[in-house]
Amino acid sequence: MKATSESNTSAQNHTIYDVIISGAGPVGLFLACELALAQCSVLILEKEEDPHSPLKQLPFGIRGLSAPTIEALYRRGLLDELEIHKRLKNPHSNAVQGPRRQGGHFAGIPFLDGNIDVSQWKYRLPGSTDTNLISEIAELETVLARRAASLGVSIKRGLAITGFHQTAEEVTVLAGDQSFQSKWLVGCDGSRSAVRKAGGFEFAGTEPEFTGYSTQVDIADPEKLNPGRNVTPRGMYMQSQPGYLLMQDFDGGAFHHSKKPITLEHVQEVLRRISNTNVTISALHIATTWTDRARQATTYRNGRVLLAGDAAHIHSPLGGQGLNLGLGDAMNLGWKLAATIQHKAPEGLLDSYYTERHPIGVQVLDWSRAQVAIMKPDPGAHALHAIIRDLINTRDGATYIAGRVWGIATHYNLDEHHPLAGHSLPNFELEDGTRIGELMHDGQGMLLDFAVNPSLEALASEYGDQIRYVAGRAKEQLGLSAVLVRPDGVIAWASDNGQDYNELQKAAGRWFCL
Repeated sequence: MKATSESNTSAQNHTIYDVIISGAGPVGLFLACELALAQCSVLILEKEEDPHSPLKQLPFGIRGLSAPTIEALYRRGLLDELEIHKRLKNPHSNAVQGPRRQGGHFAGIPFLDGNIDVSQWKYRLPGSTDTNLISEIAELETVLARRAASLGVSIKRGLAITGFHQTAEEVTVLAGDQSFQSKWLVGCDGSRSAVRKAGGFEFAGTEPEFTGYSTQVDIADPEKLNPGRNVTPRGMYMQSQPGYLLMQDFDGGAFHHSKKPITLEHVQEVLRRISNTNVTISALHIATTWTDRARQATTYRNGRVLLAGDAAHIHSPLGGQGLNLGLGDAMNLGWKLAATIQHKAPEGLLDSYYTERHPIGVQVLDWSRAQVAIMKPDPGAHALHAIIRDLINTRDGATYIAGRVWGIATHYNLDEHHPLAGHSLPNFELEDGTRIGELMHDGQGMLLDFAVNPSLEALASEYGDQIRYVAGRAKEQLGLSAVLVRPDGVIAWASDNGQDYNELQKAAGRWFCL
């Protein structure tokens, strides 16, 4: 099977897939790749017939990839296929940073690379991947769809899921006049997820403070607008590139929810009011609205139905963390669902998807709410904004903000003793020059044995192809003697002395099945 648009006139499809995924965006595609890599059969149903949308093209579709996302793509051999960040010479890339280069922002307040104390991140090695890169939604989808095709994933476009029903053994999915069967269904179908709604998932959270606008316009007198991001007493406007205009109008999300057409006259009125100028828009080419509504599913699973990405959580795009959050869901869920399907999952493995990812979602939603809180056009927000700006201009403040924005601080609480447990695996370089991330393309777990202990090799062999045993010294071992790594690159267990064999057995049994 290949990842192509297909038209099927049969009302009943007799193939029973391991997994049906609703949505062929980056999250759905990446999850499909992870499942197919583990030899699961996957069908993606996508409501849009044409994957190409103007809103996915530069600069509308431009996104910053955080460290966990970059590491995930690197570990699957996909990072080198992304080209846009190379052409743009991303000013945030580690390779081209200068001490006064902006590394990112919090609510529009920039932090500078020169203020960041990287020594606080003691487990990031010199050979680690970049902390952040620029990509584009369209490019990312193209790369992931190409990989999905090579792994045998089937994509049917122009088929919107209208409902489903599940039994203890399978799920029947309805799309148009067709039905499909699978063992599992995953909703990766965005903020208005049909799977979430049909599945009765509670979507709890907070209502919006503003309507956001992303537009492509012609401006007759652009000199009347200040360059860059401008927070005013009435909102915010920014020209990311000439003619590409972003605005935030603190109307409680009223216009977005009104579903009124976005006219040239309306965009001009909002821009004039926010900028306090009589600027004139001569043409409106593209326009869309969004809000800072922040909601999260109270559970990510209902029987054989799961949620990931924006279907599970939505928030303001401030800081661009939504895509990274969703791709993190896919990386966490893929190997766990595959192991469950193949009867290689220890008890509770699939439940750990929710217990690990839901708290990360809570943090990101609160991060978004905090930014909105200090961007409001009122005196209290302005006072908070000034204080946060002072803190970000300190070394510790910039380091903290960068760690959150770039995802360096992301980790799971695995109840293990070693401080590295639950964190992303450092990209160790072995003495022969091989980097550990390059050995993870097949999606296996891994036991790194820097001390070449025969008992560790014997333990890994008990788990067959679930755990790859890698022995040998690294150029920089961070004082470690051995590390057990999950398929998603998260450290499940680590030891400084090699004497915790019983703890290693327990950790291996928690994540892998004999």
